[in-house]
Amino acid sequence: MSQPVQPPNHPQQPYGGQPADGNPYAGAPAAPTGNPYGDQPPAPTGNPYGQQPPAPTGNPFGGQQPGPFGGAPFAPAPPARNNLALGVLVALGAAVVAAVLYGVILGSIEREIGYAAVGVGFLVGFAAAKLGGANPVTIAAAAVFSIGAVYLGQLIGYAMVMSDVARVSFSEVFLDHFDTVTQVWKEEADFMRYLFLALGAVAAIGGAKKAG
Repeated sequence: MSQPVQPPNHPQQPYGGQPADGNPYAGAPAAPTGNPYGDQPPAPTGNPYGQQPPAPTGNPFGGQQPGPFGGAPFAPAPPARNNLALGVLVALGAAVVAAVLYGVILGSIEREIGYAAVGVGFLVGFAAAKLGGANPVTIAAAAVFSIGAVYLGQLIGYAMVMSDVARVSFSEVFLDHFDTVTQVWKEEADFMRYLFLALGAVAAIGGAKKAG
């Protein structure tokens, strides 16, 4: 005898899967994604720990974008201005130039001017500190050279006056009779003349501080 087949308790799934939790599509395969190779595992990177965050560098600006030329932004270092030898050489050269100018002024007007002595010292100190740095040794050298520049300028002025009186060349008086020029300077030296020497030294210190 044949017995009629009882219908199943659950509707038959169109893809042969078993129902799960009343969802007729629970056993259905995933829809195609268009990738012919399916879901492939990620390629190994050689790093057993995966992608790790970069180690802290202590730079609070580490996350900023690089500069226009590919490097990190930085402040340019200031130029070095502390060359002792250069400062002394510049002070010496400025003293020689200032002494010649000072002597020409004195010889032309046949009198001394305090402002000219101050200008000599200021020029020497400013030039030395501007190029060699405001080093204490440079400032001291500028002060000493300023005294020498004022003294040498006074001798040049005396030689110019003496050459006019004797009607001989300046070089003959200054080079051949330099001892006579210095002797005349000593005989006529007074308080104001030494004051001009001191003014040159003080002005040199002020010029060096102004430049530094």
